[in-house]
Amino acid sequence: MTKTNPGNYFEDFTIGQVIEHATPRTITEGDRALYGAIYPSRFAIASSAEFAASVGLSPAPVEDLVAFHVAFGKTVPDISLNAVANLGYAECRFHRPVVPGDTLRTSSEVIGLKQNSNGRTGVVYVRSTATNQRGEIALDWVRWVMVHKRDSESPAPEPVVPQLADAVAASDLVVPEGLDFSDYDVAAAGEPHRLGDYTVGETIDHVDGVTLTDAEHMLATRLWQNTAKVHFNTEARPDGRRLVYGGHVISLARALSFNGLANAQLVAAINAGSHVAPAFAGDTIYAWSEVLDVAELDAPGVGALRLRLVATKGRDESTTLRGEDGRYVDGVLLDLDYWALVPR
Repeated sequence: MTKTNPGNYFEDFTIGQVIEHATPRTITEGDRALYGAIYPSRFAIASSAEFAASVGLSPAPVEDLVAFHVAFGKTVPDISLNAVANLGYAECRFHRPVVPGDTLRTSSEVIGLKQNSNGRTGVVYVRSTATNQRGEIALDWVRWVMVHKRDSESPAPEPVVPQLADAVAASDLVVPEGLDFSDYDVAAAGEPHRLGDYTVGETIDHVDGVTLTDAEHMLATRLWQNTAKVHFNTEARPDGRRLVYGGHVISLARALSFNGLANAQLVAAINAGSHVAPAFAGDTIYAWSEVLDVAELDAPGVGALRLRLVATKGRDESTTLRGEDGRYVDGVLLDLDYWALVPR
């Protein structure tokens, strides 16, 4: 009898099933350093303990996406070890900053199932919740993933596709306790642009690009303890290529967005996200953003920008997202809709 975990296949999931994921993971200053080594991120709150303290956050939190990747990685052995691809995200809220010393653990509830027409794969929808060592929610989110079936002849379950909100309402955003942008230091942050300097419909070209390498994306994915076969094993895909973890593309695009959005300091929510096309080593990633909404919040000096962050393979100066047929144009890799907290 085998003692190893082969991962769950599509027919192993049932609606309402709750999975407690191994293994709790303690965040360290090493995570902050490695994140900065892998991604060109320069946001001041995660970079400077002094800056973070000046806006009411001490100790300084790590990048919000560190918490996301760690929490996400916990789910992989049970949810997506046998995945074809991670497809999208919704209703993700960051409830509190994560600081070195916090220990995250994650659980997931299956909220949707739909077999694909080919009979060989199906889509699994889960709502995952990450809590810290005090049992407080750090973040929660919904994602959906395409998973192989163990037996293509096994019967399809009754399809259940959850109704998900188009976006987290600005009134439901959680502002970290003590956050105060009243005396915000724009010189230290790197740009002068505040909430009122952005207009709905504005697009921002983030200019710079980063070329993906197998070494970096595999190092990052191992850092998050994400064990999905397609990221490491060249025999896991028919084309023999290692698929870059979608979260790696998210972090690269978010880091590139510093140029033009340096004051979008904290990710408060991810409204929706689609990994439009696969990414592989050798692809060069560029990014641009569109301002979708602006909101003033109750915390002193704090506002929120709703942003669409688009990552492309190769440079697209036109910031074109979809063609006349409504489909994503060639080269689009990521379409991410999120809220960020900015100074007013």
